[in-house]
Amino acid sequence: MTAGWVVDTGPLSHFARAGWLGVLQMLAPGHVVVIPDTVEREIQGACGVYPWLSQILSHSWIEVAPIKSEAEIEAYSRYARRLVGDDGRNTGECGVLALAEIHGLVAVVDDYAGHKAGSANGVRARRTLGLLCDAVADGLLTLDTVSAVADSLLQTDYRLPFPPGGFAQWAIESGRISRG
Repeated sequence: MTAGWVVDTGPLSHFARAGWLGVLQMLAPGHVVVIPDTVEREIQGACGVYPWLSQILSHSWIEVAPIKSEAEIEAYSRYARRLVGDDGRNTGECGVLALAEIHGLVAVVDDYAGHKAGSANGVRARRTLGLLCDAVADGLLTLDTVSAVADSLLQTDYRLPFPPGGFAQWAIESGRISRG
């Protein structure tokens, strides 16, 4: 695997729907991300209902990695016992966490339970907002650009801890970025 990030369905879906998928590519180490085959299946299974998802799998900078080694399968099973309910949700997230754990990648997951499960197993789990705040702090994106991204994500019903137009205030007041 050539990437440093393994990304869950939620961030990919919302960035694609909002028209900002390229931001993830730009910020990703080496401009490449990995998705497990479990995320690929979630995306493929939802393309009929959510047509914007099909663009995700057409990008060459998104590499699909199957969960296949014994260690990956064992890690996946451990996460599945903890995170997958009767409805079958979170299988993609389990694949993300398994690959991140076994290959030392950063898991990009926004779900609280998944983030907590990964962290408990030594996975460096990051949330979308943390990546965007880092991009502002590192000078990769402007505060205005990330505010526009955040507002677009809110329009896709992405759950963020601020209202439209509130990213900058939230990021500054929470100490995520400095006033500048």
